[in-house]
Amino acid sequence: MPELLAPTVRLHRAWLEAHAEWGPGLHEDGFGLSASDVVDSPAGFAAWVDSLTQDRALYRWLVEDGQVLGGIALRSGPAEYVSWAGHIGFGIRPSARGRGLASWALREMLPEARELSRVLLVCEGENLASAKTIERAGGVLDEVRQTGHGPVRRYWITT
Repeated sequence: MPELLAPTVRLHRAWLEAHAEWGPGLHEDGFGLSASDVVDSPAGFAAWVDSLTQDRALYRWLVEDGQVLGGIALRSGPAEYVSWAGHIGFGIRPSARGRGLASWALREMLPEARELSRVLLVCEGENLASAKTIERAGGVLDEVRQTGHGPVRRYWITT
């Protein structure tokens, strides 16, 4: 049975395994990873995990049997960033997809957003799995925006 856990240094190796499975780049939404974060060394990872607790977002990792299967974030930062990335972002490592983990994590995270009347979630236009996950959680499509990286779907969920 998966759990949603706060980021912790004890999962360094498991987190690195999940990160490696995605391949190079910063595309695991829900982790709060930026290009300047150094996560390979224990000290760098500890600093990054500490920075997550100082962030204006609530991060949780999906963990099962000691494996990090994905991450989810509830963001409350600057309106400009939230407008681009959404209030909630999630990512599931490739080998764990198709099990309903994103839907489960989203349902678990929505009560944390109860102070907001509604939350914005965005996904790439071609990411039909994420779109279905958002729609199953009550997401209503607001618009599809064209960006420099292609279409982006924007959904609202009433909390």
